[in-house]
Amino acid sequence: MTAVVLYESMFGNTRRIAEAIAEGLSPVTAVTVEPCSRGGGADADLVVLGAPTHAHTLPRPESRKEAARWADDPEQHLTLEPEATASGVREWLEQLTTPPEAWAAFGTRVDIPRMFAGDASAGIQRRLRRLGSDPIAESECFVVTTKNTLVDGELERAREWGRSLGEHVFAPLVAE
Repeated sequence: MTAVVLYESMFGNTRRIAEAIAEGLSPVTAVTVEPCSRGGGADADLVVLGAPTHAHTLPRPESRKEAARWADDPEQHLTLEPEATASGVREWLEQLTTPPEAWAAFGTRVDIPRMFAGDASAGIQRRLRRLGSDPIAESECFVVTTKNTLVDGELERAREWGRSLGEHVFAPLVAE
């Protein structure tokens, strides 16, 4: 049994959440964590897919370019992830013709009310549901401060969510 955590990340927070989710999954299955831009992963037994929230939804090529411009401003103190401007979750979803067997979605967003920030995980869920598949769990959104650091406790919450996903998908198989 295999799991993959696919993500896109601009400044590292979504990658860190993806890694924590994988840590939570690792006691029950083999887990791979990789950027969506590499194009694989849809054939895993469990696909966990995540992205940062840009303009209320999934990043677009234009919003990725804007993130790169922010990182170019030394006053912002931002470091752009190596694959930040490559294709991401939106494009990965667009190339799918069949949804993953089991999947869950997560997002990161700024620490303001969701109605103002939006939620990338909702966009992931909507697109996969259109392909006729329901998630194994409700999406999770992890929060970043306006200074671009994860809110205290979010990494542990991501590990716990990963653990619960793993138990839901893989524990019944181990018990058989």
